[in-house]
Amino acid sequence: MPKLLLILLLSLCSAGAAAKSSAKTILVLGDSISAAYGIAVERGWVSLLQKRFDERHPGSYSVVNASISGDTTALGLRRLPPLLAQHAPDQVIVELGGNDGLRGLPLTNMRDNLQAIIDLCLDSGAEVVLVSIDLPPSYGAVFNDRYRAVFEELEKTNDLFRVSLGFNLLGDRDLVQADGIHPTAEAQPLLLDAVWPAISPEG
Repeated sequence: MPKLLLILLLSLCSAGAAAKSSAKTILVLGDSISAAYGIAVERGWVSLLQKRFDERHPGSYSVVNASISGDTTALGLRRLPPLLAQHAPDQVIVELGGNDGLRGLPLTNMRDNLQAIIDLCLDSGAEVVLVSIDLPPSYGAVFNDRYRAVFEELEKTNDLFRVSLGFNLLGDRDLVQADGIHPTAEAQPLLLDAVWPAISPEG
């Protein structure tokens, strides 16, 4: 192979590697809402987020979905350190707490776990977006208010961007699966649009 051609190929490979390494990584640490429970994974809002980035900012963003259905804040906290070490994310979307509320776990523990998650992310140099999920009205106004107040406190204390994916967003029952909790495939673009302003590079 001529020396000039070899140098050119090496230059192109180096440029490609540099472009790849400059891509920002977004880690989604969530539960079933982000794990596309009950629907095809590619139709979930996290997959749609990667698709939107690929269409609008090709090669600039890599979305890692580390969401597991059924995860509580305690389980998410336990899984987080190796995820941060492996992916070194620029931004972490924390979508946890719904299962704590649904299972009636102590809200003080939920708050402490979420604060520890936030601290780990910030200490790693990652920005944090906090995503809260409202509980069904059947849990009662008093408990729901206390549950919601945890996220409001964390948002204020840590000066975070918080997104609420509440039932007001999915008021149409056709957008909720038969279990009365999980969004349908048709609802996923709405979830993406709700989260997008918090992470969009478009301002």
